[in-house]
Amino acid sequence: MSAPARVLVVDDSPTMRGLITAVLSSDPEVNVIGQAGDALEAREAIKRLNPDVVTLDIEMPNMNGLDFLEKIMTLRPMPVIMVSTMTHRGAEATLAALEIGAFDCVGKPAPGEPRPFGDLAEKVKAAARTQRQFSQPAAAAVTPPPAVADFRVGRKIVAIGSSTGGVEALIAVLQKFPANCPPTVITQHMPPTFTRSFAERLNRLCAPVVQEATDGARLEIGKIYLAPGGERHLQVTGASAPCCRLVDRPPVNGHRPSVDVLFDSVAELAGRNAVGVILTGMGRDGAAGLLKMRHAGARTLGQNEKTCVVYGMPRVAHELGAVEQQLPLSAIGEEILKMTAARKEGTE
Repeated sequence: MSAPARVLVVDDSPTMRGLITAVLSSDPEVNVIGQAGDALEAREAIKRLNPDVVTLDIEMPNMNGLDFLEKIMTLRPMPVIMVSTMTHRGAEATLAALEIGAFDCVGKPAPGEPRPFGDLAEKVKAAARTQRQFSQPAAAAVTPPPAVADFRVGRKIVAIGSSTGGVEALIAVLQKFPANCPPTVITQHMPPTFTRSFAERLNRLCAPVVQEATDGARLEIGKIYLAPGGERHLQVTGASAPCCRLVDRPPVNGHRPSVDVLFDSVAELAGRNAVGVILTGMGRDGAAGLLKMRHAGARTLGQNEKTCVVYGMPRVAHELGAVEQQLPLSAIGEEILKMTAARKEGTE
């Protein structure tokens, strides 16, 4: 058995520090080695305790979590999990943190929530195990790239699934898309309220229109639809006029929305007229659905181990035989465009 993950909990609220510590301490593979109430205390604790992972509050006195995260990533890169309020402002700050290089995020629980912080312990353990190099955090683009003038879209639908590390990965992939990209549906594991902010952020950074999926929204060229977090799964339906459907079903693989639910629906609706892509993430969600897509004739891609924050979902998909090609993150956007481009003599 490997040594427990050593964690420093940073939050200005003693109550919240106590709750996070209690949740993490209930897992025998996690050891909370210290607490800090602000960035100054945290800096000294990091030097003294040398933790494997830090959980970091966004809003703190003396120095906010974003500024402190930038200093960590510059001076002593290490896995950091952001703990944020479930508000629009909190979501915006957390997304910025993920782009700076934070490992993942969790939302602060509402009063009376039966399972506060959900899978925080699993995320901490994954962060401690990761082989990712934190010395090169991704920089967010400030302007969208120009449209690819000679790209002619075919008739394929693109479906993408991602989880831990997916914010940076999706930005890297979607910034390669031209304004007239194929209709694209995405399930990214995220807390409720975060997906709307993420869709807005992607819309600012990318050439196509990116929006949070709504029930009944028609799939159109030049549009990307992100599954809302929390309460429903995203599917695609409608053979003659494909559209988004948000369905009330229990969690699948522990997630709602689930990548498997999305991929299953794309396999049934589009068959060979689809491209499935599985990106970085913990667990196995999406692997079986991607295999179903491949069996239905779809083209399938997986992110390779070297460029994943967590090589979990892509690894399981690869082992199942669901992945036609494994590629580095930097090559996936271009490969999707090759697979979805219209042929010279007509459309696919």
